[in-house]
Amino acid sequence: MLAYPEIDPVAVSLGPLKIHWYGLMYVIGFVGAWWLGRRRADRLGLKPDDIGDMLFYGALGVVLGGRIGYALFYGFDRFLDNPLWIFQVWDGGMSFHGGLLGVLLAALLFARKHGLAFFQLTDFIAPLVPIGLGAGRIGNFINHELPGRVTDVPWALVFPGMGGQGRHPSSLYQFFLEGVVLFGVLWMASLSPRRRGFISGLFLICYGAFRFLSEFFRRPDPQLGFIAFDWLTMGQLLSLPMIVAGIALIAWSRHNGVDDARVGQPAAQA
Repeated sequence: MLAYPEIDPVAVSLGPLKIHWYGLMYVIGFVGAWWLGRRRADRLGLKPDDIGDMLFYGALGVVLGGRIGYALFYGFDRFLDNPLWIFQVWDGGMSFHGGLLGVLLAALLFARKHGLAFFQLTDFIAPLVPIGLGAGRIGNFINHELPGRVTDVPWALVFPGMGGQGRHPSSLYQFFLEGVVLFGVLWMASLSPRRRGFISGLFLICYGAFRFLSEFFRRPDPQLGFIAFDWLTMGQLLSLPMIVAGIALIAWSRHNGVDDARVGQPAAQA
């Protein structure tokens, strides 16, 4: 077993001002998406400066959707007891699945504003998302969050305050799958023109599958435990519809033409 690395969660301290690593991970995610998005802005017929507007919509969707989703999926009883708890962002967390719904709503509003088809925009956004997902998992690791299940593998870590047992570094597994692997798959797939909806469907399938797999190594949320069958967690339950929706979306995309990804230019016929 290995000792958990001692990393101060505060990256920079300037008097009363404290900048936490977890907050910096959000910045890395958004800046990375902004930089790559600007390089591909012409695919949507947008100006590079429009990508900043798109990221603003996305940031609102991530933060609002993520917090509301956490309250509904992981802390509903607590929310009912004290609705104002939802604003106590330092107490609790964020839900990816809630953040995803928030981003989809933000994408719908942005697409309408700029005259884009919804799945044309989500196909553009999907390869940018893993940057933030991977950075967020590193933030979880620094904060000692998302402890894994007890194990005796050689790389097991002893999480502080959890009894001295070795546990899977599940946040690092998720960093690799949801950040590195997912980015590689989506980026490579998006290098060539694809039928509209294909990249979005691929994102749903891959993330859903990666999250479902990684949950086997992650301790269930203590306030919920297992949801069903003594092994199904909330994260897995919420990931199953993503996989189904992704399969349906890729099947639907087969009826679409290949997008050249530029507004005003018709897609090639199948």
